[in-house]
Amino acid sequence: MAVSARDRTFLDPAVVARLGTLELKARTIVEGFLSGLHRSPFKGFSVEFAEYRQYIPGDDLSTIDWKVYARSDRYYVKKFEEETNLDCHVMLDVSGSMAYGSGAMTKFEYGACLAASLAYLMNRQRDAIGLTAFDDKIVSMLPASARSGHLRSVLLTLQRLQIGKQTNVSKPLHQLADSLTKRGLVIVISDLLDDPEAVIRGLKHFQFRGTDVIVFHILDPDELAFPFERATKFEDLETTEEVMAVPSLVRGHYVKAMTALIDRYRRELGAAGIDYTLLTPAEPLELALLAYLSTRSRAQ
Repeated sequence: MAVSARDRTFLDPAVVARLGTLELKARTIVEGFLSGLHRSPFKGFSVEFAEYRQYIPGDDLSTIDWKVYARSDRYYVKKFEEETNLDCHVMLDVSGSMAYGSGAMTKFEYGACLAASLAYLMNRQRDAIGLTAFDDKIVSMLPASARSGHLRSVLLTLQRLQIGKQTNVSKPLHQLADSLTKRGLVIVISDLLDDPEAVIRGLKHFQFRGTDVIVFHILDPDELAFPFERATKFEDLETTEEVMAVPSLVRGHYVKAMTALIDRYRRELGAAGIDYTLLTPAEPLELALLAYLSTRSRAQ
């Protein structure tokens, strides 16, 4: 997607962080994103997205929309109204480690902004929106709904969320997976700083229930590069445990371990057919919104 400098401004976290309410942030991000989408090869397509899905061999050829094909060079078929709705559940990590931030937004603020933007875009798609916030347990849950006024309830809930306790990513994953009664889409927004084996097993649980999954792995740039220079006291945001370290002595080991963790998530989730995207709070959100639209089109 080609995004102009003007549209990218609306997607820049440093600009978004200065806006007022979470609702204003979400609306600004999504409308900037859709504005860029209109000027892409999909011009005129994004507003109508809920009415189409990609062509699957065996579909009636008479349902192909040739105008959309002319714009996108891809085959899409018109859908009936009852086909367009999807249950979408957004899971947001509010554990203590999400409070870290070296830039305009903490991981938690960025994750909440992403969740709000996805909810706003889902509402445009007429999808049912659900929200689950968790740390070592589920701390807030709104069931998926497409009723009038539900988007505002989701945005107000996100606005009021507070940073919680220690992480246990897998437990809330299993709890939500067990509660789902209808196929849909689950989006997990987390730093995934937990036992990867347990996390991956929890994410696969959704697939066993016939639910598609997108994972947005949110890590601060500092957590990726470990740029610290002087001897520093590091505090665990979840346990308050403090450790003194000389960064130059531990940087190589730390970066190697973090790279191995990311590679494991990317490799094992990819092999399981789970969409995985690594993001930092310094990055604009259009990649996340495009990932949602792409997975949603396959989840029909």
